Amino acid sequence: MITVDMFPGRTDEQKRALVRELTDAIARTCDVKPEGVWVVIRETESTNWAIGGQLVSDR
Repeated sequence: MITVDMFPGRTDEQKRALVRELTDAIARTCDVKPEGVWVVIRETESTNWAIGGQLVSDR
């Protein structure tokens, strides 16, 4: 299982491409079938994400 945490704003087509690329890379690198690769995309608002003690939305 691959979990991707990112800010909202990507189109469905961008997410499809990301999922396709990640699946291909894991399948090729780890010698597994693509059907066995799960990808979860979690979109987190910048008001709920901090770096270095500061909310990203405040940067």
